[in-house]
Amino acid sequence: MSAGPESTHVSSLGKADSLHQQVLASFPLCDMTEEDLTQNPQFCKLLATLAQHVDQTGLTVPLKTELDKAEQKLQSQRRHWLRSESLHKGMQEMVQEHCIRKHHATVPPDQNMFYETMEKCLLVSQCVRQLDPSSTTNQDQPSVLGLNPQRVMELMPSEKNVQRMKQGLPRELEKHLKKKCWSLLSYYQPEWESESEGLKNSKLSHLSALLDKEKKRAESLKETCWENTVLLQRQTQLYLSELIKCIQLLQSLILDHRLRIQTDLDRKKLDYLEGKCGLVLQKIKTEMVEIQLDTYTVDSLSAHRKIREKLDSELKACQAEKQSVELKLASFEILGKEFEALAEEYCRLRQEIEMKNWALKEFTQYNDK
Repeated sequence: MSAGPESTHVSSLGKADSLHQQVLASFPLCDMTEEDLTQNPQFCKLLATLAQHVDQTGLTVPLKTELDKAEQKLQSQRRHWLRSESLHKGMQEMVQEHCIRKHHATVPPDQNMFYETMEKCLLVSQCVRQLDPSSTTNQDQPSVLGLNPQRVMELMPSEKNVQRMKQGLPRELEKHLKKKCWSLLSYYQPEWESESEGLKNSKLSHLSALLDKEKKRAESLKETCWENTVLLQRQTQLYLSELIKCIQLLQSLILDHRLRIQTDLDRKKLDYLEGKCGLVLQKIKTEMVEIQLDTYTVDSLSAHRKIREKLDSELKACQAEKQSVELKLASFEILGKEFEALAEEYCRLRQEIEMKNWALKEFTQYNDK
């Protein structure tokens, strides 16, 4: 009975994952992840619906069609311009090569006339193009030195020379372009430079296809590199988010573990400090004993013993004398206050006698002098 809901749930999860992949593939330029789409299912549905009307760059289908047509037209005009510009540059290069060749070797008169006519035609056409107003604006271009296209056209070579130049131009231009193509072929594959002319022409006919193939390959590699870059950015974001979560979890674990073991650490630290203090006290006592041993030698101890014995004997004698004096005082105290007054009078008389003896002694010494 429960297999049906479970299979439905699994299939819905598979559809959601495929939808997320489709949305991410349809909008590669958007900075979002599968987690963002999972947390915002309505936004995911909106993007899935929007993907049916726009391409990966965000352009609508009609606008993309118009853009493709405009690009095709632009490419056609660009090819036409490049063709004309290539021919013009080729003729200019032919004139330059002729000038260089003329300085190093003798040139036949007809060939010299051909290149001079072509050079004049190029210069006149360039001047006329500069003097003509632009086809993209209705404003008249100001004249240069009072010249106009008609006056410049008068400087063209004679019609006969121009016709002769036009007849020989395709052949000379073909030679010049073929020479440039061979140079390009030698640059592309240097080992082909020593091959025959026929083989070069054969390979030259396939050169554009080879270059186009390599260009497509380079564009494909560039696109693959860009996709890999986008994928790397997404994976980097996922990695950083997971790394932040791991760091937060690790911090919480470290904090909880530290709070639990903090009491044990404090108790062990207290025991350690108590033991260390005990060792310090024992060391102090040891130092004191060593100092006493260094201070009190055997001779000093024997001398101290003798001094102690002498002091003890003197103390005993003083104590005995004290006891005898105390006994005498006790016997005198029995006589009462009359004896006390008599004792005071006796003390006073003794002091007077001592004073008079001192004065007599001083007086006698003074008389002797």
